[in-house]
Amino acid sequence: MASPSSLIDENNFMCSICLEVFTKPVSLLCGHNFCMACITKHWDTKEPKIPDCPLCGATFPIRPVLHVNTFIKEMVTKFQTSAKHKKQVRAKPRENGGVMCNMCTGENIPALKSCLVCFMSLCETHLEPHQRIPHLKTHKLIEPTDNLEERMCKTHHQPLEMFCRYDQEFVCEECIRTNHRRHQTESIREETESKKAQLDMEKTRMDQWIEERQQKIYEIQESMASSRNKAEKAVSDSDRMISYLVEFLKRSQAELAMVIKSKQMEIEAEAKEFIKEIEEEIEELSKKSNDLDFTMSNDPFKNLENLILLKVPQPKLKDWSAVHIKNENFEVKEALSTLTATTTKEIRMLCDPDLKTLKKFAVDVSFDPETAQASLIVSEDGKEVSWSERRRNVPNNPARFNRIFNVLAKEGFSNGKFYYEVQVKDKTQWDIGVANESINRNGDARFSPRNGFWTIWLRNEQFVANTSPPVSVKVRNNFEKIGVFVDYDKGRVSFYDANARVLIYTFDNCNFTERIFPFFGPCGSDGGKNKAPLVIVPVQN
Repeated sequence: MASPSSLIDENNFMCSICLEVFTKPVSLLCGHNFCMACITKHWDTKEPKIPDCPLCGATFPIRPVLHVNTFIKEMVTKFQTSAKHKKQVRAKPRENGGVMCNMCTGENIPALKSCLVCFMSLCETHLEPHQRIPHLKTHKLIEPTDNLEERMCKTHHQPLEMFCRYDQEFVCEECIRTNHRRHQTESIREETESKKAQLDMEKTRMDQWIEERQQKIYEIQESMASSRNKAEKAVSDSDRMISYLVEFLKRSQAELAMVIKSKQMEIEAEAKEFIKEIEEEIEELSKKSNDLDFTMSNDPFKNLENLILLKVPQPKLKDWSAVHIKNENFEVKEALSTLTATTTKEIRMLCDPDLKTLKKFAVDVSFDPETAQASLIVSEDGKEVSWSERRRNVPNNPARFNRIFNVLAKEGFSNGKFYYEVQVKDKTQWDIGVANESINRNGDARFSPRNGFWTIWLRNEQFVANTSPPVSVKVRNNFEKIGVFVDYDKGRVSFYDANARVLIYTFDNCNFTERIFPFFGPCGSDGGKNKAPLVIVPVQN
């Protein structure tokens, strides 16, 4: 009866992609098997990126998570072991390292084993006595090697058959009885198997890490593709909606012009009717006026007699004193101004196209350590400020905040426009804005325009504009960088998400009457969550 190994065909363990014996075999849902690296590369380079089976063409709705098929892996290992054994039996010189039998004369016969006692390598024929004679059976046989002297202990001249785990070196039986008697030793075969088992465990762990990272790459790629699709859809939606809005505004403009012209035509038609009536009355009055023309003679008696006989007709006249033409104001400017302001505000909440222009007014500002509260640390370059648990020993000057964790910039402004940016990344609390030079720096402060503060802050994941009363600001994303634009002459302070170029909030009609300074607050540690500093960063156009 044939053994199971004799029925194994090498083709059963061949990957149809690389045409080599399986390495880390994996199975797909369709039943076909491939090397993990081969099928992964096939899917990564395939366009379109739809996971499929290269053999049967079956496709899968999502990319399968691959795991090594342990059964096939064990079968491959057994097959490789069997094939290796067969090769060893019929070893050629190059396959056994070129080790030749030391006993053969004439023809070079490859050695099958090396004897550490006889200190020679033997072919199958000359090895036979070691397998038959009882005394020779006790000799230590190893795989063929040319360097037999390396397998002998240089101190005791005995075969190195053991391994000392403590000193990590090969030892002989005499070494164990002397220098290594208290050390843990194992046979070379057992230690090799133990090391190989450890290596296999490490390799399995490495393979698992590789698999986990391949899966993570796949997840990141999927997330990136999803984000790309959402971005493309957002651009498409914005094009479509804004095109619709522009078209609607154009149609509305044409319709409004038509309505205004129609009203004006009605007013003009009514005015023309009135003018026609008045002209008709004038014509009638003119005729009657002509009838009343009287020529006076030199005889007063006769003149009076004729005048008594003359009848003056009373025409039917319309009272025009209460008649007025409609003076239509065509009040569209206010409504359109409201529409413009609302539309502009909403668009700026998506992405403000004016921010690029505002960045032209960028100024270089830095934190003023002379105003920083004692618990705040200002960097040497004046660009970073953070809170510290230890209060600094600093001079008590009137410019310094003595209680609240705030600091002003060195630079103040009393006219014109200016813009600067502050990094708030990884912070859970902060204050940013501008303040009057005369603000109260002793004790607590109530942030509001009436007290000389125009600021926004972050507290408990809530963004608030410190007006009177405070206003909660709805935002789409967490901010990493805040842009502040001030138009001193127009009394306007605007805050932007500098990365997304989105308007956050605007203070209008600010009554600036003195010099104002950029105002900052890194706040406390918030239970260790708010250790990141506030950073004044260069403005990137």
